[in-house]
Amino acid sequence: MSDAESTDTTDFDDQNAPTPVGVKLGSTRTVLDLPDGRGGRERHSTLTCLATYEDAITGEEKALYGHDAAVEYPDSVRFMLRSGLPENDDGVADAEAFFEAVVDAHDVPAESAVVYAVPTIDNEAGVENLKAVIEGSSVGEAAVRSFPESLCGAIPAYGDGLDAIDEVFVSVNMGSTTLEACAYRRGEQLSPFSTGSVTGNEVDRWIVAAVEEESQGRVHIDRTTAREYKEEHADVYDFEPFTDVVQQPGGGSHEFTVDRGVRDPVDRYIDDAVDAVANEFLPELANDHMKPYQLALGRPIAVTGGMACIPGLVEEFEKRLSAELDRDIEVVAPDDPATAAAEGAARIAERLV
Repeated sequence: MSDAESTDTTDFDDQNAPTPVGVKLGSTRTVLDLPDGRGGRERHSTLTCLATYEDAITGEEKALYGHDAAVEYPDSVRFMLRSGLPENDDGVADAEAFFEAVVDAHDVPAESAVVYAVPTIDNEAGVENLKAVIEGSSVGEAAVRSFPESLCGAIPAYGDGLDAIDEVFVSVNMGSTTLEACAYRRGEQLSPFSTGSVTGNEVDRWIVAAVEEESQGRVHIDRTTAREYKEEHADVYDFEPFTDVVQQPGGGSHEFTVDRGVRDPVDRYIDDAVDAVANEFLPELANDHMKPYQLALGRPIAVTGGMACIPGLVEEFEKRLSAELDRDIEVVAPDDPATAAAEGAARIAERLV
């Protein structure tokens, strides 16, 4: 996904109202959903990373963010939200500088209503840090509100508008740092569940190990390369082996083919995700809220997050989840699962203004 991807969505024409803005400040990517100035909306996605450098002429410290930072300063670039939230003062400072650079680059007005998506993580201090980053920025003077990421992401999965807010349903967010599942009853969270063992970041680590094993120890890739392999080549039903070249220590290069190095980790992820949802989250939901559980499984389950972008993954998740539960389960996903949380947050912001 590029650092400036735009997708038209809903109309917003009231020029006198505060600008409604949706934000997903993610561990791997950050997404802004903004009015496009033509009556519609657009989404901008960038890597959540920051690099600082010294101006060669003035000596002033400057900041670079996103793809440019990752490419130009690979040894010093900082992904300040690797765990999903700012963990300490340094992380908060980096996140503040990053977010300010992003909103400045896209001319987000101070007089705006900002709704941001928050991951379901048992980390109260981290959530407060994220709140401080957003509320302390130069935007959101009209209003700043937060909503669960799995709710925000599910809103576009169920069509236009905010129909999901008035329904009972289950949402599964397949993110980089957590797998989240939650039932919602008219916007109320029921039995929120999250795990850090079934994540996009784990898949990246599995790919690193699988490529090394597939090449019999001759190839060692980093996690950034593994993520690129996943995003560019993973496909559940139509995967095609691909080749890459690495430089050998001492000179020369080695060309290798990747096949099971990507296929097996993705397959393992789907099995683990099904197991977590079917055997951990849903039994807890049924035990705590039987009637909403029955209602929710009678409706399509919304799946969002970066892993849901892999072609065929949503369909295979539906197939394996149905088999595990021994009942027909329907799964739906938004057009772009990776940016859906920002889109849903923006729709809520439009309602607020």
